[in-house]
Amino acid sequence: FIKACFEHRYDVERIARQFNASFEQVCHRMTTLQRPGAAGLPLHLVRTDIAGNISKRFSMSGIHIPRHSGACPRWNVYGAFLQPGRINVQLSQMPDGEIYFCIARSFEKGGFRHNAQRRHFSIGLGCHISHAARMIYSDGIDLSNTTQIVPIGVGCRICPRMACEQRAHPPANHRFEKDPTQRPQNLYGRI
Repeated sequence: FIKACFEHRYDVERIARQFNASFEQVCHRMTTLQRPGAAGLPLHLVRTDIAGNISKRFSMSGIHIPRHSGACPRWNVYGAFLQPGRINVQLSQMPDGEIYFCIARSFEKGGFRHNAQRRHFSIGLGCHISHAARMIYSDGIDLSNTTQIVPIGVGCRICPRMACEQRAHPPANHRFEKDPTQRPQNLYGRI
């Protein structure tokens, strides 16, 4: 498996076809390739449902993934629901300044009979920016172009990005001053 990862530069869909596996299975397996002397890229993986609940998390890349509640709504693992079946690429910068190369794709599970409900999930896979060139998804992307970087956080309650217009919860350690004569862009946005 690791040979296929190196040979195909972590092309998840190509490797999935080669091993007759799902996108999620291949991503999960890629994160476990950490045997001494035969290690793959240090990757992170997150699986979320359409409500934002994280049901699978691995972080070998160093990115911070929340244990409770949802992650940052600016992360492409959530944006993937808007383009089902397509791989979305993002350069994500955490509040500590570290930059990660992230891909995400949504998919469905279940629904194997008439009128059966389907569950919608998204898988996010990525690595530290220093390893991004080893992934096929970085081809054609200028990894040094800082205008492409999307500032993200771990989760709204602990995020220091006060001006974020996607904030879903107030920060735990900060109170916003409200001016009744002004209307912010969102409930917790700065005026």
